[in-house]
Amino acid sequence: MGRVHLMYLHGRIYTCKYCQTHLALVEDVVSKQQFHCRHGKAYLFNKVVNILLGYKEERMMITGLHTVSDIFCIGCGSIVGWKYEVAPDKAQKYKEGKFILERVKVVDFDGTNFWVSSEAQVGGSDADDAGD
Repeated sequence: MGRVHLMYLHGRIYTCKYCQTHLALVEDVVSKQQFHCRHGKAYLFNKVVNILLGYKEERMMITGLHTVSDIFCIGCGSIVGWKYEVAPDKAQKYKEGKFILERVKVVDFDGTNFWVSSEAQVGGSDADDAGD
C-alpha cells in the first residue's frame, strides 16, 4: 500500500473532530444554510482534502435521489460527510462534484486557536446519514 500524504491548510479551516486532520478552508464553503444530515447541520464545500472516497451509491435525500460517495478522514477513518456524484434533477445539478461535511464531525480552527461556533457539537453514529 502507498504512503498517505497529508495536505496542511493555512488560515481558517475545518478539521476532523476526532483527529484534527485538516479537511477544508472556510473560503471553500458554498452553503451553511440549507444542508442537513441525520445529526443536524451540514455544510456544502467546493473542495475538501485529506479524504478517501467510498463506493458510489444511490441515496434518497430530502431533495430526491442522488448518487453519492461517503467521504472518510484519512487520519482516523471516520465518515465525515459525502460527495455528490450525480444529481438527476436539473435543479440539483449544482451539487455535482461538491462535498458535504457534517457539522458535528468537524471543528473550526484558525491555525492557532479553535474559534467559537454558534452551533452545538452533538454526538451520534455514522449510520443512515441521509439528508440535504
